[in-house]
Amino acid sequence: MPESLDLDALLARQRAAWSANTPSVAQRLRDLGSLREVLKRRFDELAEAMSADFGRRSKHESLLTDGMTVLHEIDHMRRHLARWSRSRHRLADWLFWPARTEVQQRPLGVVGIISPWNYPVNLALIPLVSAIAAGNHVMLKPSEHTPRTSALLRDLLAEVFAEERVATILGGPELAARFAALPFDHLFFTGSTEVGRKVMAAAAPNLTPVTLELGGKSPAIIAPDYPIATAAQRIAAAKLLNAGQTCIAPDYVLVPNDQREAFVEAMRAYVARHYPQLQTTPDYTSIVHDGHYRRLHALADEARQAGAKVISLPDESAHDAGRRVFAPTLVIDPDPALRVMQEEIFGPILPVIGYARIEEAIAFVNARPRPLAFYHFDLQRRRTRQVLRSVLAGGVTVNDCVLHIAQSKLPFGGVGPSGMGHYHGHAGFLTFSKQMPVLYQARWSSMALLRPPYAKLADFVTRMLTR
Repeated sequence: MPESLDLDALLARQRAAWSANTPSVAQRLRDLGSLREVLKRRFDELAEAMSADFGRRSKHESLLTDGMTVLHEIDHMRRHLARWSRSRHRLADWLFWPARTEVQQRPLGVVGIISPWNYPVNLALIPLVSAIAAGNHVMLKPSEHTPRTSALLRDLLAEVFAEERVATILGGPELAARFAALPFDHLFFTGSTEVGRKVMAAAAPNLTPVTLELGGKSPAIIAPDYPIATAAQRIAAAKLLNAGQTCIAPDYVLVPNDQREAFVEAMRAYVARHYPQLQTTPDYTSIVHDGHYRRLHALADEARQAGAKVISLPDESAHDAGRRVFAPTLVIDPDPALRVMQEEIFGPILPVIGYARIEEAIAFVNARPRPLAFYHFDLQRRRTRQVLRSVLAGGVTVNDCVLHIAQSKLPFGGVGPSGMGHYHGHAGFLTFSKQMPVLYQARWSSMALLRPPYAKLADFVTRMLTR
C-alpha cells in the first residue's frame, strides 16, 4: 500500500463494519481455524521469505519461533475462547441486595498492531490472534525491514479476512508515524524503547490505550555453585538464537570471579560444537541489514579501544561483512559507561562481568532499568527465592533462558522502560477486551431507603454504614 494511503478512511470502514456486525464467538473460532490452516499451508513460503529478508535465517529456528509458537497460540485460544468469553456472575455487595452483578467480556472495536522485524511472523500474528479472539477488527503495520515477509503476511491474511476485518498496511517510518497517531480503540506496539516512546506520544492526543512490548538489557546471574558448563550452554543457545536478535536474549551475564575463564571456554566449546562452519552453516542467522551489522561492530570496537578484552568465537576471521555474519563475541568486564553496557545489544555480543558475592550481582542488576527478562542459574532454592524477591523484571526463567515466553498460560510483558501491558493466552484476550461491569437492579431496591427527604431511618442507616 502506498505512503499516501488514506488510513483514516480505512479505519472508518473497519469501525463501521465492526459496529454493523461485531464478530460472534462462533465466527472468531472459525476465523482462527482458517488462519491456522492457511498459515500451516504457507509456512514454507514464509520461512523462505524470512531467510531472504535476513540474507540467511535458520529454517528450523523459523519453524520453531515463528511457526510452532503461533500455531500453539491459535490452538490455545480456540481451546479456551468459549469459556473466557462468558459473562462472569458476581455476588453484589450485601448493601445492594437483591441486585445482582456480572462482568461481561466485550471487544474493544478496531485495534492497531505495529510489529517488528526480528520475529516478523510471531510478533505480528500472536497479538493479531489475541485481538481476533477477543472479537476486534485489526489494522496491522508490519516492519519495512523484512519487506518480503510483510508482503507475504498481507497476502496470507487476505486469504482469510476481508480488508474491513483485517487490513495489512505496508510502508516505511513516515507511514508508521501516521499509523500510530490514528484514534484506535487500542494500539499494540512491539519494538525498541526509543521508538516506543514515540508511539506512546503519538497515541496520547487520542487517549488511545497502548500496550508496549519493548526491550532493554536482560541480565543473567550464575550462582557460585551452579555447573558453569550447563549455564554457558543454555545461555549460548538463547543468545545465538536468531543471532541474538531477540528482545529477551540474555544481554549480559554476571559470573563468579573465579569462573569467568571457565565460562569463556564453555562458550567457545558450544560454538565449536554447534556452529563448526560459522560462515556457511544454514543454522546461524545473518544480521538483518548493513546498518545493524555496522552498529554491532562499533559496540565491540569501542569496548576494545577502551581496554576491555573482546573475544570472537571461534576467532576474528569468522566475521563476514558480505553475508552479514557476526561471530559470537564475548566482552570481558567492560566499563559500565560503554555503549555495550548502556544500549540493548540485539546481536550475538555478550558482556561477561565478574562478581564476588551474590548481593553484588543483585545490586548491579537493580542499579539499571528494569529488564524485560531476567535469568538466574542456581541449585539452591532458598537463594533463588531471595534473588527473585530482590529483582523485578518483565519475566523470569530459572536455570535456563527465554523459555518463559513460550508458555501460553503465562502473561508476557515488560515493566517500566521494558514495556507496559501483557499478552499471550488469557492475558492477550484480556488486553484486547473490555471487562464491562453490569449491575442489574431488582424490582425492589434497597437504595430506596436512602433518598431524600432524609429522616430517622436514614440517620440510623448512615450511622451504621459509617461506624
